[in-house]
Amino acid sequence: MKAMILAAGKGTRVRPLTFDLPKPMIPVLGKPVMAYLIEHLAKYGVNEIMVNVSYLHEKIEEYFGEGDQYGVQIGYSFEGYTNDKGEVVPEALGSAGGMKKIQEFGGFFDDTTIVLCGDAVINLDLKSALFEHRRKGAKASVICREVPWDKVESYGVVVSDKNGAIQQFQEKPKQAEALSNFVSTGIYIFEPEILDLIPAGKVFDIGSELFPLLIEKGVPFFSQNRTFSWIDIGSVKDYWEVSQSVMMGEVAHMDVPGIQLADGIWAGLNTSIDWEGTTIEGPVYIGSGCKIEAGSTIIGPTWIGHGSHICAGANVVRSVLFEYTRVLHNVKLEEMIVFKDYSVDRAGEMRHVSEYGDGEWTNARDRRNKRRNPAEADK
Repeated sequence: MKAMILAAGKGTRVRPLTFDLPKPMIPVLGKPVMAYLIEHLAKYGVNEIMVNVSYLHEKIEEYFGEGDQYGVQIGYSFEGYTNDKGEVVPEALGSAGGMKKIQEFGGFFDDTTIVLCGDAVINLDLKSALFEHRRKGAKASVICREVPWDKVESYGVVVSDKNGAIQQFQEKPKQAEALSNFVSTGIYIFEPEILDLIPAGKVFDIGSELFPLLIEKGVPFFSQNRTFSWIDIGSVKDYWEVSQSVMMGEVAHMDVPGIQLADGIWAGLNTSIDWEGTTIEGPVYIGSGCKIEAGSTIIGPTWIGHGSHICAGANVVRSVLFEYTRVLHNVKLEEMIVFKDYSVDRAGEMRHVSEYGDGEWTNARDRRNKRRNPAEADK
């Protein structure tokens, strides 16, 4: 079996994280989402992986290279062009269109292929899924999961008969109109013949265009309703909730890195923590090279990226701080994601640092922006 990871999208619903990161590079426990996918594929002996890239493609390619560190081979297919000014312009071809380009270029898809969205962490039993795919004589399979009825509006709903043959798709239907509460996880298994049905040279989507075509043509097309861990980062709100869950140890096989300093408190290398008057309640991870000043408070689940600086009197509660974040004196950040010059609360509301009157945080590498401690100002 071969694999295809879909990684060409802009990830607009996860902004501001994707202002500077392609969506598959968003970190969970300090590691890009796509790294978990590649490790999972390697575990099942899937070692030939193609990745379509477009937006910020170089960050994916530079990080993963040709896959040697994972014991796999990774190839890339860039979607875009260079304009008359010599600028690289990303132009995604759609999930199916990207696969068609790969097939036309070198014929990669000559075996059963598992297709994965690059923005989810999974523990799907690939061997079992492949067995069911072949037992049913499927040419295409969609891996589904049951979700609560009040969540169906966020997903593509799959309607199947009692044998799993797919009859209809509903894209994010209202709860009252949903015909099923089994949804597509963005994991598919395709036989090579499926690639022949994708039109060449045009933007073409798997869910909204290829799947209705398969139903129309009567292709053996089945759903697999499975129970497995599926951490989908569809929005910033999802990312905050995922971060909370993994820090709480609610996701199997995802452990907090670093050295455990105390119950529920982990730290990377060479951290500086002044414990005088400081309160840290786990689960909390403090990255390498961080400085935690006396009198600060950190309440978990909280992730503090490497090189960060929590000033005296600061209060960080159930938050995710990316690397090199300096939280200024007596500032409180509660249920917040901080990424460079932006914050996002758990409801998904984004604000630029300039929107805060006195400033809440700065770049920990830039000492010019350090706000004086009010106590020092009175001296």
